[in-house]
Amino acid sequence: MFTSFRKLLAVAPLFLFAAVGFAQTSNIQGDVIGLDGKPLPGAQVKIDRTDIKQNFKVKTDKKGHFLYANLPTGVYDITIVVDGKEMGTMTGMHSRQGDNPPLVFDLAKAAAAQAAATTAAAGPAQGQAQPQPEAGMTKEQRAEYEKKLKEQEAAMAKDKALQDAFNAGMEAKTAKNYPVAVENLEKATTLAPTQHVVWAQLAEAYMSLSDTKTGDEKQAAIDKGIAAYAKAVEIKSEDPNYHNNYALALAKGNKMNEAQAELTKAAQLDPPQAGKYYYNLGAVYVNTQQSEAAEAAFRKSIELDPTYADAYYQLGLVLIGRATVGADQKMSAPAGTAEALQKYLALKPDGANAEGAKALLASLGETVQTTFERPGAAKGKPPATQKSNQKKK
Repeated sequence: MFTSFRKLLAVAPLFLFAAVGFAQTSNIQGDVIGLDGKPLPGAQVKIDRTDIKQNFKVKTDKKGHFLYANLPTGVYDITIVVDGKEMGTMTGMHSRQGDNPPLVFDLAKAAAAQAAATTAAAGPAQGQAQPQPEAGMTKEQRAEYEKKLKEQEAAMAKDKALQDAFNAGMEAKTAKNYPVAVENLEKATTLAPTQHVVWAQLAEAYMSLSDTKTGDEKQAAIDKGIAAYAKAVEIKSEDPNYHNNYALALAKGNKMNEAQAELTKAAQLDPPQAGKYYYNLGAVYVNTQQSEAAEAAFRKSIELDPTYADAYYQLGLVLIGRATVGADQKMSAPAGTAEALQKYLALKPDGANAEGAKALLASLGETVQTTFERPGAAKGKPPATQKSNQKKK
């Protein structure tokens, strides 16, 4: 029995909930600057998917910012509409999973560029000189006009370079070609050093790269991943997911105190998910063989989220890891071990760890409870009943 018990502990899975994960959807965001050079609130943003026909709309907020979350990944044309008039368009944007680099629509620069393009396309008519955009301008106005044209050209070139580098980095990351992903995402950070999304993706690429290395190369990749996450957190300190993922990177680099501080910060920023963040903290301690600290973290996770089944299971594993076997070959585990495993089964009777929990209970000479109260059940109502064929051994 003792041998099989040890085998169970060896294969028991422990999962971390790294947030950020990026699903098969994308978040498109940006800022609109009006003709007066100020952020433009209330502008309509048309988001038209071109690889298949789909249309979406959103308006800018009081700061001229817009965000459309959970769009299908694809190719989009994005148009700014003010008072029913289209004022600027960006075509052929390839969105990628998760956050995309913010777009900037400067309507004054767009208008100047459009005026110049229209004039150039029209050309002189029947020997008659066409009025140039500069006609009637003062010397100062003409200089400002030409300056805006150059700025618009430079901004468009920079935006294209950023999108190209970011997209190439994301494609390489998806293909698990981490050196190429790092190269392109590093380039994107130089083009957009204040975009937290770029830094976060670079951090992920470095951490994945570290899994393919050993020795000094592995540590160097981890250190660079930590530095990139630190930058993302610095730029967007209110995002609990960044603090969570930063903490996991710190833990991988054996910076345990800093990791704990970041996970605690994530829990403070996102109380409804605090149980998961403390679960992650417990996982960090398990993976570094700090049993007592892991127990405290899992208990805190349960305190914050009493229906968090996996936290009960991991608490049971931590406690049963301290079990002893007497001269009579009977196993004795710390108080609360069986209760934690029973609670997991009550919450997840068909969960991924259900069979493991039953086997551990059997090793302790416990039977699986067949009656339990459903999470969230109204008081005064009869409890739900679960039947089990598990027999006491």
